[in-house]
Amino acid sequence: MLRVIDLSSVPEPYPDMVSPGVVVAFGSATDMASPSAEFWLENATFTLVEGRTADRRAVTVESVAGALVELKRRCERWPRASAVCADVLRVVDPGDPTLTGLVTESLAYSTLQAGPEFARWLDERGPVHPPDIAEPLLVDRDGDIVRIRFNRPQRHNAFSDDVRGALLEALTVAVMDPAVTEIVLSGNGPSFCSGGDLAEFGTFDDPASAHLARTRHSPGLLLDALTVRLGPACRAEVHGQVLGSGLEMAAFCGWVAAKPDSVFGLPELSLGLIPGAGGTVSVTRRIGRWRTAYLVLSGRTIDVDTAMSWGLVDAAAGGRRQM
Repeated sequence: MLRVIDLSSVPEPYPDMVSPGVVVAFGSATDMASPSAEFWLENATFTLVEGRTADRRAVTVESVAGALVELKRRCERWPRASAVCADVLRVVDPGDPTLTGLVTESLAYSTLQAGPEFARWLDERGPVHPPDIAEPLLVDRDGDIVRIRFNRPQRHNAFSDDVRGALLEALTVAVMDPAVTEIVLSGNGPSFCSGGDLAEFGTFDDPASAHLARTRHSPGLLLDALTVRLGPACRAEVHGQVLGSGLEMAAFCGWVAAKPDSVFGLPELSLGLIPGAGGTVSVTRRIGRWRTAYLVLSGRTIDVDTAMSWGLVDAAAGGRRQM
């Protein structure tokens, strides 16, 4: 259920006025500047505005009316996933230890995996067979620099179980080796990483086992640890599709450089899910919970310029990528 708040005529706030679920506010820059709007800017899932704004609690759209129609359609199509997304982003504090947020996110993700919206998506997708791709991840060490490249270009480097295993091994070695002074995460082919491989979704034994796997074997946790140690020297060089888990992992890095062709998004809602690779922590730390919620609930992608203005990307990257 989508609740809409018009900032030009906001009610006086009172305790517990914001109910769980999706609450979208909208208004002009003048409306947003009003003291009476502050409560809703802070507590709404996000705010829509047609003019440019630097307020990270708001998102600029071409048409507020059009955006509200589309958001209503998506919330009606995936009401459970939409509500869970809004709830999780409200309770996850990006300042808390990373594992705390990942556990909260994963429990919610597992709940949705057992729900009817994900089951409907699996039924609509039908049976598939994940392709077997040799050397899905390439790891090179040059002195103290470790370069890690996703290597499934035929699938836009969709993140698969074999990639996860190889990435965990490479990152674990880097975490344990104090001689490593730089990590570079990139992707071969047309994209950095298009998110989880949809051919493997639904292959978990049960939601509880999937939760334990996500929280005990998380590339995001290792990238976070390396960023704490190395800062911007733990960096992601992205291009093409930077979606879903690809974006979530890149956001854990201390520095993200993007090619001009990069597009960023969190498309999990269309599966009846929310981000499950740590994005409610990593992306939120960079752009705030409000714009993170917008990316999930709207299903929209953003370009490099927008990503840089939001803080999702640190720099534009030049030169030719490796093929």
